[in-house]
Amino acid sequence: MKTDQKLIGSTTRRSLLKVGLGGVALASLGMPTILRAAEPIRIGVLQPFSGGLELLGEQGAQGIEMALLEANAAGGILGGRMFEIIRADTKTDPKTAVEKSNELIRAQKVAAVIGPVTSAERDAIRSTYERFKTPLIYATDYEGGVCSQYITCYSALPQHSVTPLVPYAVENVGKAFYLLGSDYIWPQKMNTAFRAEAEKAGATITGEEYGAWGSKDYTPTLRKIESSGADTVVLTIVGGDAVTFVKQFAASALKGKVRIIFFGFSENYLSGLSVEEAEGIVGTANFIATLDKPEAKEFVAKVKARYGDAAIVSNTVDAHYTATRFLVEGLKKADSDQTDAFSAAMLDMPMMSGNGEVQLRSADRHADLNILIFEARGGKMEVLKDLGRIIAPSQCS
Repeated sequence: MKTDQKLIGSTTRRSLLKVGLGGVALASLGMPTILRAAEPIRIGVLQPFSGGLELLGEQGAQGIEMALLEANAAGGILGGRMFEIIRADTKTDPKTAVEKSNELIRAQKVAAVIGPVTSAERDAIRSTYERFKTPLIYATDYEGGVCSQYITCYSALPQHSVTPLVPYAVENVGKAFYLLGSDYIWPQKMNTAFRAEAEKAGATITGEEYGAWGSKDYTPTLRKIESSGADTVVLTIVGGDAVTFVKQFAASALKGKVRIIFFGFSENYLSGLSVEEAEGIVGTANFIATLDKPEAKEFVAKVKARYGDAAIVSNTVDAHYTATRFLVEGLKKADSDQTDAFSAAMLDMPMMSGNGEVQLRSADRHADLNILIFEARGGKMEVLKDLGRIIAPSQCS
């Protein structure tokens, strides 16, 4: 079993010297002993680079890499120590996530790990990080409930996404909802939250269904939606399955009659759908690329400058970039790579994200986030309502 080791920047000798990479890279180039002593700080990037969610994995890795590369370009931290990325592919599989986590911690000796994507993977690896007392930084929206001194969540919870969206949806989108998700914990918990809020608002749930990974034909589901009398489908399908459903929905008689609310929708999905297929999809996010704020424009420009004008700038990139910057600044503030020191220093520290100032709470290691309600229009995501800062309940209460 082998992880992909990546020293940030190009691997040519000239570029390594230019960026100033330390530790292993410099030693391999015959650098002086004093420089060889400046061991790199190894960061594990535990993402699904295959198995169905690889687009999200690559986006997350871009955000992580960009934050660490910026730190290296500024001269590193802790007296010139550089960051080194070690990628590990979960293959969108909890068992593989556990195997890769063990390798990152025990063989690669990482200081911290950032990832993975699904709740199933995160729950499977939790005990590994707690046993070895290694910080895990999770930067994907999830269902809530994680309380651990070794897991930090820069994540939108149902209280950030479902709770504020349902009243808006009942007033502006529809009142009869069909809940459709992938078959794992996040969609199930999101739909539980949605049902509770919808019932409070006097709306109706006309059906609830969970599909297996890799579904190719949603014709039976589309028939159920039509016969249920729903005026809105609430999607918590993820990855390529979501694209498949939306395409088949758009080609059906439901398009124009039934709306779509899509949790987890982002610019990633826009790239896989035509303008007509995506038109009218409503969702929530703590960042979108078209946000008309200075910090959002600066972030979009920064991503495109590094990865090219065709780069997709999504909430996934922003979340992983911001979460990684909390790690970097925590290390700098603690002036130490000791786990307890930098892990504590990350908390209660203001940080500018792509959508306003955010921070990680010491009470439960979760983030207070600025939330947007958006709609896909003309191939872009446009803000319908800026909800500002939403503080979710502590996950440790």
